[in-house]
Amino acid sequence: MTPHLKEVIELKIKKIKAALAAEKRKFGCYDDSRGLRYLPTTLYLKLQDYQGGLAYTRWFSKNFPDDAGFPDFLFEWTVILFKNGNIREAERKVLEAYFRNTYLFDKFFGRPIKKINKDEYSSFEMPEYVKYFKYSDKQSDLADFSIWLKEFEQSEKFKEISKRFIYAQIRLKDEDDDEMRHYLVRIDKQLLNEI
Repeated sequence: MTPHLKEVIELKIKKIKAALAAEKRKFGCYDDSRGLRYLPTTLYLKLQDYQGGLAYTRWFSKNFPDDAGFPDFLFEWTVILFKNGNIREAERKVLEAYFRNTYLFDKFFGRPIKKINKDEYSSFEMPEYVKYFKYSDKQSDLADFSIWLKEFEQSEKFKEISKRFIYAQIRLKDEDDDEMRHYLVRIDKQLLNEI
């Protein structure tokens, strides 16, 4: 990366942070309907500034505690955690990304995407969403992360959790009982607590 490109990316981050701070001053809270808060993780990864990315994700957690996030944003957050050596947190975050879109890992590893007949109540959960996902195990800066993710994906822990999550999503598709639907919709929270 050229010094000029680095400066351009750093300036983008500063502008995003300034726009978010201006929102907070103006409204007394963040009204980020433009989704600016999701952009810095991509920029920190481009810079390979994993410490800066970690500081940003901590700020994000503090200021947007109920924000579920987009699958690719959660994936980027996972990379940042991994690159900072926070493996346990990376496991939890990559599961959150997986829960938001179960096709993400297939896209990352270049595998064919096979649609699962499950409940996909938002566009983020559909296989079509991953066509915009720009990360791959072929990227040299993600080589160590790719090895870790492949090992995690093949672990008994991940296999058991993903199996239970997929089963719940398949059941959810045709479930009419409100109490059972309530339970199935929130199974991801229960599964994350098992990590």
